[in-house]
Amino acid sequence: MTQQGVRWTADQVLALAPDAASRKAGSKLGAAGPWSEAGSTDEGTVWGLCKGSGSKPYQTVVDIADASGPAYKCSCPSRKFPCKHALGLLLLWAGGDGAVPGAEPGAEPPDWAEQWLAGRRKRAEDRKAAGGGGSASGQADPEAARRRAERRAARITAGATELEQRLADLLRGGLAAAEQAGYGLWEETAARMVDAQAPGLAARVRELGAIPGTGPGWPVRLLEESALLHLLDQGWLRRERLPEDLAATVRSRVGLPASAEGPPVRDRWLVLARYDTADSKLTTRRVWLYGTDSGRTALLLSYGAAGRAPELALPVGLALEAEVSAYPGAGQARASLGEQFAPPAPVATRPPGVSTAEAATRYGEALRADPWLDSVPVTLDRVVPAPDGDSWQLADADEEAALPLTPVARSRPGLWRLVALSGGAPVKVFGECGHQGFTPLTAWPEGAGAAVPLC
Repeated sequence: MTQQGVRWTADQVLALAPDAASRKAGSKLGAAGPWSEAGSTDEGTVWGLCKGSGSKPYQTVVDIADASGPAYKCSCPSRKFPCKHALGLLLLWAGGDGAVPGAEPGAEPPDWAEQWLAGRRKRAEDRKAAGGGGSASGQADPEAARRRAERRAARITAGATELEQRLADLLRGGLAAAEQAGYGLWEETAARMVDAQAPGLAARVRELGAIPGTGPGWPVRLLEESALLHLLDQGWLRRERLPEDLAATVRSRVGLPASAEGPPVRDRWLVLARYDTADSKLTTRRVWLYGTDSGRTALLLSYGAAGRAPELALPVGLALEAEVSAYPGAGQARASLGEQFAPPAPVATRPPGVSTAEAATRYGEALRADPWLDSVPVTLDRVVPAPDGDSWQLADADEEAALPLTPVARSRPGLWRLVALSGGAPVKVFGECGHQGFTPLTAWPEGAGAAVPLC
């Protein structure tokens, strides 16, 4: 990155923040005042000492050249990654005003930074050596694995059969009775699906149980989701009759694990968007990539337990040369990040866009391959955010068509960032298009300009 003489933008740095509080605190530290002995190398290391409340300054170092995203080390007691000091240091570096000077040729980081970097390099080499040196004795017994898979499939079949009976009882008793029954019965059914080792079915049952009494039209929504759950049940019970791609999709939706089996595709992958969703047990990070040569869009998933942020931290607007392998399943965008040949670096590339009508058509076509798909990744070209009564929509600048924004998008601060970026002029927007509308994730202004994260 620094070899190319190009630094990140402030938006790309702040997109790494684990939460709004860290973003605000890091912004305050993005000035030269509290920093001393800051520096950087052409290889992609940034370091500095930040004055804090104690007598000793905090030692902060960031390895920008890590191909899977920046890595951080700070002597502060914060458990957030990156902490506010790392964010402040990167903002100072991104400013490019000389506050973080480049090292002289052959110069090395200070000892405290170099020790951490050396430890990271050794661990990476050890992992690489361990990955290629497995012995036959350490490999899993294929026959034992087959028996475990058969036992799990039998449990899922029993769970799906029980769930079919639950759905039949729901329709026999009438949808209106679902509101009176309360959530307890649904939670009990979801627990039964967990026991059947079908977490995908359990999650859909919980979503189903949360619908009754949620406002006008809830019986229609309950019937629609019940039909999709019934379709998934039947897909599992008749999976041997399905085409292999669709059967793989059913297995994935039920909750069976899978590995990336597609041939590796080497490309320069542009990071289109990155956002986290969290519950009480797990944080899920979604990273959308676009292959600038292949034209493929891929989704990387990573997880963090117990409130910890996932490790994969690729900033929006950067591109990395790497191999990506697809997971099995019809219409599945999920992929696995393989070997990386260069660290992420800023680029001016933008994905090609489509109209709002074409975006809706893409979602409809994708449903044929995966009926349970909530949304598809789409880039809209030349759209303008506009109010639509009490809601918002993205309207084509050159056609009389528009897509409504999803309720999630309308509740995010990113909506106002999008409106400000547009100022009434057309913008290019990447996001997810589904049955509830469009969720914008990243935007680019007309003409030149860096990607602006919206989530």
